[in-house]
Amino acid sequence: MSGGSVLAQTRLPADDAPVPRAPLFETRRPPDLHIHERGKQPAAALLEFIDAFPGRVLFAADTPGRREVLRSTLGSFDVRPEAYASFAEFHAGTARIGLAVLPVDEGFICGGAAGDELALLTESQLFGGRSRPKGERRSSERDPESIIRNLTDLAAGAPVVHEDHGVGRYRGLETLEIDDRPAEFLMLEYAGGDKLYVPVSSLHLVSRYTGSDPEAAPLHRLGGKQWDTAKKKAARQVRDVAAELLDLYARRIAREGFAFPLDERLYAEFASGFPFEETPDQQRAIDAVIADLTSPMPMDRVVCGDVGFGKTEVALRAAFVAVQAGKQVALLVPTTLLAQQHFATFSDRLADWPIKVELLSRFRSGKQVSQVLDTLRDGSIDIVIGTHRLIQRDIRFKRLGLVIIDEEQRFGVQQKERLKQLRAEVDLLTLTATPIPRTLNMAMSGIRDLSIIATPPARRMAVKTLISEWDRAILREALLRELQRGGQVFFLHNEVRNIERIAREVQELAPNARVAVAHGQMPERELEKVMLDFYRQRYSVLVCTTIIESGIDVPTANTIVINRADRFGLAQLHQLRGRVGRSHHRAYAYLVVPDRRAMTADARKRLDAIASLEELGAGFTLATHDLEIRGAGELLGAEQSGQINQVGFSLYSDMLARAVAALQNGEEPDLEQPLRRGLEIELHVSALIPETYLADVQARLTLYKRIASARDADGLRELQVEMIDRFGLLPEPVKNLFEIATLRLEAERVGITRLDFGPQGGRLEFSDDTRADPAAVIGLVQQSRGRYRMDGPQTLRIRAEVEHARERFQETTRLVRALRPDG
Repeated sequence: MSGGSVLAQTRLPADDAPVPRAPLFETRRPPDLHIHERGKQPAAALLEFIDAFPGRVLFAADTPGRREVLRSTLGSFDVRPEAYASFAEFHAGTARIGLAVLPVDEGFICGGAAGDELALLTESQLFGGRSRPKGERRSSERDPESIIRNLTDLAAGAPVVHEDHGVGRYRGLETLEIDDRPAEFLMLEYAGGDKLYVPVSSLHLVSRYTGSDPEAAPLHRLGGKQWDTAKKKAARQVRDVAAELLDLYARRIAREGFAFPLDERLYAEFASGFPFEETPDQQRAIDAVIADLTSPMPMDRVVCGDVGFGKTEVALRAAFVAVQAGKQVALLVPTTLLAQQHFATFSDRLADWPIKVELLSRFRSGKQVSQVLDTLRDGSIDIVIGTHRLIQRDIRFKRLGLVIIDEEQRFGVQQKERLKQLRAEVDLLTLTATPIPRTLNMAMSGIRDLSIIATPPARRMAVKTLISEWDRAILREALLRELQRGGQVFFLHNEVRNIERIAREVQELAPNARVAVAHGQMPERELEKVMLDFYRQRYSVLVCTTIIESGIDVPTANTIVINRADRFGLAQLHQLRGRVGRSHHRAYAYLVVPDRRAMTADARKRLDAIASLEELGAGFTLATHDLEIRGAGELLGAEQSGQINQVGFSLYSDMLARAVAALQNGEEPDLEQPLRRGLEIELHVSALIPETYLADVQARLTLYKRIASARDADGLRELQVEMIDRFGLLPEPVKNLFEIATLRLEAERVGITRLDFGPQGGRLEFSDDTRADPAAVIGLVQQSRGRYRMDGPQTLRIRAEVEHARERFQETTRLVRALRPDG
């Protein structure tokens, strides 16, 4: 463009002139130029546009990471734009094609005269859709499957499962020199001290061992038959479980559910009353629940989210939709205090709507309970909130449509059996911070739907967790620091017989504190009064039992001391820790324990897990640790052991998913073949994440795993964007790592087991069930003038000297794509 900026070329009107309705230069939307990398002419539309366009073209990327990926993609089509730091720099420059970081939603074409036009092309024009903003990018680390499979918290000595070789122990990342170039390997140790070095490009074959106590993991011998036997036994059991699962699915689908009608206008009006902005995870959970409710198939969804992450709002939205559809809602909670709090929350949120909410708990008199039961039967109550009383036999609903269960893990076996009966009749929504192993197991296997809310609310800080033996100086400091900043303290001691003595000790530690005592054996009215007085800040320290475990929301209480923390379960510790940190102040949890030698091994593991995972949103990850400590539990039986322990939860889940898919298609599942072949690719280049680029070993390990496990080119592209945005431009060895991962995806589609191509040539080996196009193989050999030749029925020789690594990548990519059955 000539003659200064676009704005300088517009004529500003005189003060008394009418303001023009349109700018004096024309703008229009550019065409969609979708790039499909696997198409036969992936960039035909783009190249045609660039050739025909008379002016200058600027490509806009959202972030530096997306800019580099876009530059690489365009370069593969021989489009090589000049990089610019800003739009102004491009405008002042002379290059016809430019590339800059410009986070704009829509592209445009402006200017009138030929040669004086500007086309700004965004990623939505090139790739279709809209690239996600950084704040909304969903990390695969949050997916339930990824949390179980990833290697983020893998410590030296932890058990892992290799699909081909069985269970071994991780001993660290090691860098070895191969052909005078560095390569990084995962070192695994097996029974008898045998060692296996796994290339980082093959980490898709390795997952954490989950299913039983890590110390009791069944280590296998390299080359022995023990692993094959374990897999065969697991395969037999998986087939039976899959058949039972399909029967359960069939019965669930055959039962005609109720499709709740959704009044969009009323729902939007109710949703607008939420005083906070929904987090991305929370909105996804809400959308999933509403979709389940409006579907004719009965809902059975688990919403997992840490304390205070917005699960209650999900329940409120679901309850509103159900009531607007003319159905009754039952909200089942484990404690009376939590029922009271939910009743207050629901009543307040629904105050402006003609919806009747009632409470059924031991805080109600006999007369009040009778009235609630009568009005439930005649249908004049819309939402009832209560404890175990709600699932007793004398409860009758007129038109129950939705049951919401808060903190499922707090209910006993008999209550859960009653809940199973309810599930057969109505839609079911379960809210939990740390799902029990059985629930997690079922959700991971697809029997129950799962939504995770892992995004913390704005300004929320993680609770600082400290583990200590009983030390009066430390406890005094903890109490006084909280009281001096105007806060309150929960001091948890779970023995009623000597709780008064502990209260006196606490009073001695903090003489100026106003100390109260609360426990479940107090008269109901007295307990209710103490809790309300603490909530209203009439007391500064509450010495209490686990009666505070569920739901008590006291924003000014930001320190909790848990005496004899070794006696609590992992989920319970996480729940108790969640009683503090409900505001934007830093909160502290002190776990008081006896001498480490006096604790059980499981207690030490629980404490180590709770201390190591204090970041926000750790509830689901803690549940997977619980899965490891307590055992996964059989999916449909009562035992806590079985074949899951032999092969690990991750591989068992893979086998189950494959068995279900095969049986659904009327095929006999072949579970003894590995899920993903151990494809070997060797292009004689350095392919690793250098320590100079990323020094943290755990971060490197996690990224290696994510690169190796990526399922498509889009996933790899997103991961490149993330790495560039986090750590800077990719060095050559990391680019090579991504190139090999992309090539692996292509080769797996063809059915190739090995690809070796160095400066002096190489070979390509096909699997027994390869999907390579035979005609394409013959055509390549015939037309290559000796460059390619078959060496036996399953090996294709490459007879060429290709010194440069970039040319080898290009040649192997062209070769593999030419062999695809779809051309």
